[in-house]
Amino acid sequence: MKVGTREEIAFSCDEGLAEAIRDWRAWLGDERRASAHTLAAYGRDLAGFLAFLTRHLGTLPSLDELAGLRPADLRAYLAERVRQGAARTSTARALSALRGFFRFLARSGRLENASIAAVRSPRLPRSVPKPLSEADAMAVVEEAGEAGGAAEPAWVGLRDTALMMLLYGSGLRIAEALALTRADLPADAGDGRSALRILGKGRKERLVPLIPAVGEAIAAYLGACPYAPGARDPLFLGVRGKRLNPGVVQARMRRLRALLGLPETATPHALRHSFATHLLAHGADLRSIQELLGHASLSTTQRYTEVDAERLLAVYRAAHPRARG
Repeated sequence: MKVGTREEIAFSCDEGLAEAIRDWRAWLGDERRASAHTLAAYGRDLAGFLAFLTRHLGTLPSLDELAGLRPADLRAYLAERVRQGAARTSTARALSALRGFFRFLARSGRLENASIAAVRSPRLPRSVPKPLSEADAMAVVEEAGEAGGAAEPAWVGLRDTALMMLLYGSGLRIAEALALTRADLPADAGDGRSALRILGKGRKERLVPLIPAVGEAIAAYLGACPYAPGARDPLFLGVRGKRLNPGVVQARMRRLRALLGLPETATPHALRHSFATHLLAHGADLRSIQELLGHASLSTTQRYTEVDAERLLAVYRAAHPRARG
């Protein structure tokens, strides 16, 4: 049956379990302040698990069926995902969603089943951020306004320059930058002391600096923009005056990659990685970078030390006589 909370997703289950799912998703959104993206992803993960159970058990899942699941049933689910070619990161997220749902069922007094705790998540490959070099990051910023070509209005080039400068100069996620409104821009933008208040993942607020160069670029864009929306309207607009679509930014970055000969890893998010890596290389401490990026855990920020270590090793290999030999 369909559970129509926030996104229409088909869940194969009986009415009692469907009600529990509605309550869980409402709790995630209202109490945990989960984003729409997280709610949709967790919903799809749970729907996939219930569809598996329907095939595995030969009946529609219910709360009683979930209470009776054994570790072997859950391992069969993980084995099916492997056969389907699901990425380990995707499977780890799906298992995390299931654990969260079972914890909610236990807290709400619906059922308890320790089997979910007996199943280990797949071991994930440790990823290292892939920033741009300082020269490449600056090239992206400087050429962003030219990537659209002469056919585009001049204000669009100023918009793209301002946006790329903001991503690199303040370390924002692209979604955070495009969610900004004109009211979010401080009145003293660009004076060297102003900051943006960003609502990040998990609806956590943080302050990020708005350096003069970024403030000036935004002011130039706003001065040339032909639209005059209200204070609560989007800061970055598309050519039709609506909120700028992330796909447009991704496409612009692809053109910049081709123009500048950059690798496929040069994405808008790579500018955020570059912000953190370059701060670390110039002496910023990890705690400060953690606050600026809005990371909940310092261990997430510590990945940038590995990037800097690789850079130092590359310098050593290129410069030391023994290493060259």
